[in-house]
Amino acid sequence: MARTGAEAGVGLSLHQRIVIVPLAIDPNRGRGFLDDLVSRANADTGANTGANTGAESQLLLDLLDGDDRLKQFLGAVMANSAYLRDLCLLDPARLGRILITDPDARIVAMIEAARDARADSEADLMRVLRKLKQELALSLGLADIAGAIDLDVVTRALAEFADAALTAAIRFCLRDLAARGRFEIADPDQPEVNSGLIVLAMGKHGAFELNYSSDIDLIVLFDPAITPMRGRAEAPVEFVRLTKRFVKIMQERTGDGYVFRTDLRLRPDPGATPVAVSVPGALTYYEALGQNWERAALIKARPCAGDLKAGDAFLHEIVPFIWRKYLDFAAIADVHSIKRQIHMHKGHGKIAVAGHNVKLGRGGIREVEFFVQTQQLIAGGRNPELRGRRTLEMLERLVASGWIEEEARADLTAAYRFLRGVEHRIQMLNDEQTHLLPQDDEGLLRVAYLCGFETRAAFEAKLLVHLQNVQRHYADLFEDEPELASELGNLVFTGDDDDPDTLQTLSGLGYRQPSDAAKVIKAWHFGRYPAMRSTKARERLTELHPVLISALAKTDNADAALRAFDAFLARLPAGVQLFSLLRSNPHLLHMLATVMGSAPRLAETVARRVHVLDAVLDPAFYGSMPSREEFRNGLDLTLAQARYYEEALDRARIFAQEQQFLIGLRLLSDTLSGDQVGYALARLAEVVVDRILTRVDAHVAESHGHVPGGNHAVIAMGKLGGEEMTATSDLDLILLYDVPEDASQSDGVRPLAISQYYIRLTQRLVTALSAQTAEGSLYEVDFRLRPSGNAGPLATSLTAFETYQKSEAWTWEHMALTRGRVIAASSSAFADRVTAFLHDTLRQPRDRGKVAADVAAMRARIEKEKGTKDIWDLKQVAGGLVDIEFIAQFLQLVDGPSHPQILAQNTGEVLARALDAGVIDADVAGRLSTALRLYHRLTQVMRMTLAGSFKVAEAPRGVVDLLLTASAAPDLRRLELELSETQQMVRQLFERLVGPVALPESPDTL
Repeated sequence: MARTGAEAGVGLSLHQRIVIVPLAIDPNRGRGFLDDLVSRANADTGANTGANTGAESQLLLDLLDGDDRLKQFLGAVMANSAYLRDLCLLDPARLGRILITDPDARIVAMIEAARDARADSEADLMRVLRKLKQELALSLGLADIAGAIDLDVVTRALAEFADAALTAAIRFCLRDLAARGRFEIADPDQPEVNSGLIVLAMGKHGAFELNYSSDIDLIVLFDPAITPMRGRAEAPVEFVRLTKRFVKIMQERTGDGYVFRTDLRLRPDPGATPVAVSVPGALTYYEALGQNWERAALIKARPCAGDLKAGDAFLHEIVPFIWRKYLDFAAIADVHSIKRQIHMHKGHGKIAVAGHNVKLGRGGIREVEFFVQTQQLIAGGRNPELRGRRTLEMLERLVASGWIEEEARADLTAAYRFLRGVEHRIQMLNDEQTHLLPQDDEGLLRVAYLCGFETRAAFEAKLLVHLQNVQRHYADLFEDEPELASELGNLVFTGDDDDPDTLQTLSGLGYRQPSDAAKVIKAWHFGRYPAMRSTKARERLTELHPVLISALAKTDNADAALRAFDAFLARLPAGVQLFSLLRSNPHLLHMLATVMGSAPRLAETVARRVHVLDAVLDPAFYGSMPSREEFRNGLDLTLAQARYYEEALDRARIFAQEQQFLIGLRLLSDTLSGDQVGYALARLAEVVVDRILTRVDAHVAESHGHVPGGNHAVIAMGKLGGEEMTATSDLDLILLYDVPEDASQSDGVRPLAISQYYIRLTQRLVTALSAQTAEGSLYEVDFRLRPSGNAGPLATSLTAFETYQKSEAWTWEHMALTRGRVIAASSSAFADRVTAFLHDTLRQPRDRGKVAADVAAMRARIEKEKGTKDIWDLKQVAGGLVDIEFIAQFLQLVDGPSHPQILAQNTGEVLARALDAGVIDADVAGRLSTALRLYHRLTQVMRMTLAGSFKVAEAPRGVVDLLLTASAAPDLRRLELELSETQQMVRQLFERLVGPVALPESPDTL
């Protein structure tokens, strides 16, 4: 600016101290506004507005009448600043009062008036404070533009007025709280003394450096040890309400404007804590979870209202947190990340004037402040002289302590003063909390004129000199700065405000809601989750940021993947080991990101059982699947550690869930094909059923004993029997038993009749497999394929089963029996006996025409009930899985008696054996087998990754990619065409081999 005005004449009135008369953007408009001002002042003197108002308006008229320079000054101010113009015209008497008094004395008087403000109602207090704020804003604006006061007077006056207004608001709230019998005050004039209510001014407010239209950043605390509550009042409840109330008094907009916009987000973990935090809670937070950006913020913290003594005591308590004796490498790295938040890139980018952010932009105010704060953090622990709040004072002390050269201090001081002045002029235009220079020529010229320049070019030249000086010194400070985000761009998650460049980086990576993503990541560092409580865990996760964010972004829905990872973190009991593991094994992180983005079902499992990831690091993970014996040994090992029955059920669930997760990962990582997954899941399930049955048998025996000589076996049917399970398959089971002829009941302390005993055993088995425990459930279980379905007993004697299958079973029940196999039994001899009967039943000769009609009718009935045109309903669509399964079952029923070698539970195996036996030709077998493999592979992917049905329009890209890989299709359109053609082909083969799909004339022929 052209001149400063500190030496213009202390003790003189404002109109006598005008040093700078700015040019007007439009002199004619300025004269018009001046005429309007005179007209309003004349109206005041002639109206019945009170002696003082009329006299002060007359003083204004007298001043204007004899002072052309004053008229030019006011005309230019009103032409250039809409906000100051409105304040001038709103109350000419007030303007006259401001012009005829010493601005320094006027400022002191307004601050005292605010501090002493008392009112009978909240509305009255709000009105008084807003009127005073208007007068302060006009006084400071005019005096600043005129060069009558310097920067320090302006910023200190704003901060001290904020302190005073807060004090008045808090006093009002405390008096009201006392009047309602909930608080004890010793001095009604100063109820805040010994109240335990602490209000810390942060940032520029704390340093007495507030800008013209600044928010005020506060941290509100209360000390429960000294708060004089009365009755049943509780300090946490009352002080939260009180805080909300005084914030409303300060910032709510009324017809008179507002006092200060108020921000409470610098308190400990603002997303999870109330607006007023207890002192013990704050101390615990800073001790355990405080971040380095919070240390930097607390450098400027100052008790500004409330119980000042308690505030000083609190700041004394956290001195060790702010000022450390040394910095470790993690803290230094975090300091660098704070620096990145103001998007400083050495040697990159050009400083433009139009639209430049004089606070956050390159070479801006924040860089001067950070230049100081960084070195305070580094050196202030050892040198108490460097612990001050004020930027310019600390620059001088840094020189005195040998930390910076005098040239840097002089350049940065001059730049800081200039840029703060520009900032004030920007905000004077419309009373907006903005730091952006106008984009348009007229707006820039208004700012230039208010700064005292005669041309825009002169203003821009001076501005660029200061910005470039700041940028140069700032870059020198971080000459050896490490790279934080490699080629990705800014990834800064410190501080309270979002870093614009970080949001741009996130958006470029594919995050559709970058601000929400940044908020999620910031929240990790507040230690809300158990896994993030330790400093080391947070440091490890910070190191993972670039690769983690990039990996999640490569999934189809980056935002959903990040939310899933956040939910995963929330469930983790501890984080250091996992984060170190991921850092050392990037491939594991990418696999985890794939799970989060493409497989919500698996993401849920890994969130519950994070240690399953250890198994992924085992080289055996990429080899062959565990055999049935290996599954059995693993389950036996974990069950052996169970101390009681319920714990055994929980351990079985943990084991099964972990193994299912590993099978799913093998599918996602393409180390296991879709058709192999069905076999692996079935092997796991039959081992679980076998071992659980053993535990259930022993548990039932504790009360009811055993049946002497009795035997039982579990037959797997459906997908389990056919070894074609998916991640969501039910277990279709039948329990058969056999006892000696002379057995009548069990031999336990509470004996049961034979049928009741085995029904109880079956009930307990169902519960053991399907009940929800603390570790979830194992499987949904279905016993409806037993004789007579739900109408029959839950457990069936082998004799009754044999009789039913020989004389009463429907064709569809024999179809189901083709997939039956014994997976658990009390003895191998009984298992062999049951297996032999199953084979004998399927080898019985049948009428080919009748079976064909029954199978076709059964397919028609299912199609009527569950039919669909959706080609992605691979099971039920015409020509889908059911058609192929029915073909295989039909061939076994009609050709099994003459070709028993084709009998098998697995559909693919049946087709292969039928080809070898000459039952079907190579063309039919090849086409059906190819379709079956395609269906199985696609079904496994969909069931493993999605919780619901597959919808093409909603399908995550990651799932689509897995489907394309599984099918070897080049794109989704070609895959859908292949599916449609395959389904038509399968239906044609079904009708050729079995018959037309049509319901029978009589409903009882199946």
